[in-house]
Amino acid sequence: MATDQTPPARPAAAGTTDPPRAGRKEWTGLYVLLLPLLLVSMDVSVLYFAVPFISRDLQPSSTQQLWIFDVYGFVLAGLLITMGSLGDRIGRRLLLLMGAAAFSLASVAAAYSRTAGELITARAVLGIAGATLMPSTLALIRNMFHDEKQRRTAIAIWTAGTMSGIALGPVLSGVLLDHFWWGSVFLINVPFMLALLALAPVLVPEFRAPQRGRFDLIGSVLSLGAVLPVIYGIKEIAADGPDAVRCLSIAVGVAVGAAFVVRQARARAPMIDLKLFRSRGFTGSVAMSLVAMFALVGFAIFTTQYLQSVLGMTPLTAALWSLVPMAGTMIAAPATRLLVERIDRAYVAAGGFATAAAGFAALTQLQAGSPLAFLLIAAGVYAGGVVAVMSVANELIMGAVPPGRAGAAAAVVETATEFGGAAGIAVLGSIGVAAYRTGLAAAAPAGTPPGALAAARDTLGGAVTVASQLPGRAGAGLLAAARVSFSHGLNEAALGAAAVMLLAAVVSAVFFRGVRPVCAAAARGEAQQGEPEPGKGQPAGTRPGEARPGGPLTA
Repeated sequence: MATDQTPPARPAAAGTTDPPRAGRKEWTGLYVLLLPLLLVSMDVSVLYFAVPFISRDLQPSSTQQLWIFDVYGFVLAGLLITMGSLGDRIGRRLLLLMGAAAFSLASVAAAYSRTAGELITARAVLGIAGATLMPSTLALIRNMFHDEKQRRTAIAIWTAGTMSGIALGPVLSGVLLDHFWWGSVFLINVPFMLALLALAPVLVPEFRAPQRGRFDLIGSVLSLGAVLPVIYGIKEIAADGPDAVRCLSIAVGVAVGAAFVVRQARARAPMIDLKLFRSRGFTGSVAMSLVAMFALVGFAIFTTQYLQSVLGMTPLTAALWSLVPMAGTMIAAPATRLLVERIDRAYVAAGGFATAAAGFAALTQLQAGSPLAFLLIAAGVYAGGVVAVMSVANELIMGAVPPGRAGAAAAVVETATEFGGAAGIAVLGSIGVAAYRTGLAAAAPAGTPPGALAAARDTLGGAVTVASQLPGRAGAGLLAAARVSFSHGLNEAALGAAAVMLLAAVVSAVFFRGVRPVCAAAARGEAQQGEPEPGKGQPAGTRPGEARPGGPLTA
């Protein structure tokens, strides 16, 4: 790529306002930072195909099986803010390396777990380590790339890397399980993390922000107590519907979150600088990320089930086909980078949301007998639109924050995406399930045994299993009705996603008009906010182009 030919980093000349440009070392360091990013993203989805093998060997209870899946995401989401703030204090590269070492050890422990309890514990440690890695990578990009144009390119690559990891997880899992035992889906992490441990000290500079006061341990506990109950409640409602306990869990999380905000407002050394939320660019970009992931993650389960249970593909074949829509993301990331140089970011973000809305709108016409290409093209369109939105949002956020707060800001972004994904699964999933059950009740063949119909109404996978056990036309009729009903549920969920994306497009066009990543005052050079350690990064001194706390974006 063209950036590989950039000469070594050069500091700005005295008396000029041009920020220092990144060179080969920084660009190579960026690709090193993609290693943990890909692995943490993949670990969210890598267990999809491994569950039957784990169940056979470890014999977990139904509750343990759910925790094997969910504990990683719960712990990661709950600790993101804490780890982002900790990285700002102790050094982002140091935290990254500590997380990589912990991720490697936890991966080995998970691979060789002998009981379900051991695997759950190892997955929890993986979540802790993952929470150190995600905000560290984005924060280090903020510190390595001070030139706005170069940072825009780097963030686009980071965003595409995140999406690629989520998509590659099931494929990697399927390939490994075809040749090795289930522990291989964890062991694959180790060589990549060892490469990170070897290369990062050479290619990635250390950054530590000057902080006053002690680390806010109480605030850390409050942030965990705010995020975990809300994520848990949303996921449980998505799986089994609302009840008093799940709604109470969300209410408790919201109450603890309010206490966390109050403490941050009063603390001398807060984990999150609440002044950043006075900026419409920062606040709006966090909301933008949440809404984008709402649609992307919330709809992913429909495309996966359609490929496997409607079109009858094997899991690995379905996973391979699901990579095709990534072409949309590969086009969207560089296109977005070019567009923001010529067009107001408000219209680029609005265009991304509108593109995503068009992709979802097309899927409202998907039928059980539609060509595979129709699904793949529509999915590529909405995925490309979402990546464009995420690229703009990440650039605005990282351009908004002073370097000393980049870790905490990145953690806020990651937490918002976790909430968005969980909410998408709950809301879009509920729409699709309701439409599926209503359609199946009306379309099921007369004479279908009540027990079989009840099992088929639970999930499409249950319908496929039950239909295979019924004789002749009864089974074929129930399966056809289930596939048509599921397609109808997918159409309804796509309609909901399209409506949200269209509304977000309108709001973005108005709300973000004129917003830029760096204010004019900052362009003239601000006081130093978190410098690389001497000898480990770029020369110390005041950096042009840094944003000031409390006033990072301008209209």
